Amino acid sequence: MGEQRSTDQVVVVGAGLAGAQCVGALRRGGLQGPITLLGDEPHAPYDRPPLSKDVLLGKADSTTLDVDYRRLGVELLTGRRATGLEPGVLHTDAGPLPYGSLVIATGAAPTALPGADGAHLLRTLDDALALRARLRPGSRIVLVGAGWIGAETATAARELGCEVTVVEAGPAPLPGALPRAVGGAMTAWYEEAGVVLHCGARVAAVGPGEVLLGDGTRLAADEVVVGIGARPATGWLAGSAVALDAGGAILVDERLRTSLPGVWAAGDCVSYPSARAGTRLAVQHWDHALQSGDAVAAALLGADTPYDPVPYFWSEQFGRMVQYAGRHTEGDELLWRGAPGDPAWSVLWLRGGELRALLTVDRPRDLVQGRKLLERSAVLDPARAADPAVPLKSALAG
Repeated sequence: MGEQRSTDQVVVVGAGLAGAQCVGALRRGGLQGPITLLGDEPHAPYDRPPLSKDVLLGKADSTTLDVDYRRLGVELLTGRRATGLEPGVLHTDAGPLPYGSLVIATGAAPTALPGADGAHLLRTLDDALALRARLRPGSRIVLVGAGWIGAETATAARELGCEVTVVEAGPAPLPGALPRAVGGAMTAWYEEAGVVLHCGARVAAVGPGEVLLGDGTRLAADEVVVGIGARPATGWLAGSAVALDAGGAILVDERLRTSLPGVWAAGDCVSYPSARAGTRLAVQHWDHALQSGDAVAAALLGADTPYDPVPYFWSEQFGRMVQYAGRHTEGDELLWRGAPGDPAWSVLWLRGGELRALLTVDRPRDLVQGRKLLERSAVLDPARAADPAVPLKSALAG
């Protein structure tokens, strides 16, 4: 059975997608011993992407994963928070929990805006349900942050008839994820949707019924929603032997093992070494949670396969499907397939001709073919790759 003995108690802390995927994969992999899955929310594991879409729009009240934990022989403990860790023992707010092997999958927590205690955050099902109750026609909603979650929430709020203003400190939408030229191409989407967008704007204060910007502008606000990023939920590991990076992510090796023997980690809370990228990566997206949940189970069962997938994520915003795969860095060549004003377009990042990343807007074929090319580290002919009429798979160099 590899590293995990069949009689060992496996504890998975973090009942999100990564944790749920891990326990299912352990059973599918043949593990017969006891498994406990615990999370600090009162709900069984659920899917997060629909929170800013179907749940906010009232199309769903729950996104619970279709998993029968009792049938799997998994003890599910909800509403139980991890408070500390020492070798062989996970400490929780309901008492200690001994383990033979431990998987940490506690995810990430949204970053709050200082001085905005009454603002909404959107990370949990309860967050989404609470915000949905406030998104009434005519309500004045101010969103702080034009990132992925900000754009998706703005989309839902407009569909529900709210007056929406988005405040972004960066020069264009998605400043932390995309170059200004690419993020700037999305600015028109906000205007088309009837959303007022303030870029290069700093929030000075949030007061009753308003948001004050650094330049003195006052924005009327019935509700304020903050979407300025998330940090690994690892504060409870302070003082333990589990090594963290400067941002609080758990440092794991290529098999997702932590610095503490017998402890692995997966999902939004980890930083893993990527030979593909040539650096460590900390990824906070659904696909990574899914894949790393599977991978950590395989590693625990003795597999010796490095974890190094092509990163991928998607976002539905303003009637468009935006998808991204790979990882670009400063200095990569930026190549457009189509123009930003087109109904559909893509952007490629090349390094010495090698495809390193791509972003697609309503071009699913580019995404599917691009992911395969990224897996192969394919080298493209830039002239052919820039022609949107040429399939990406036909744009190979040579």
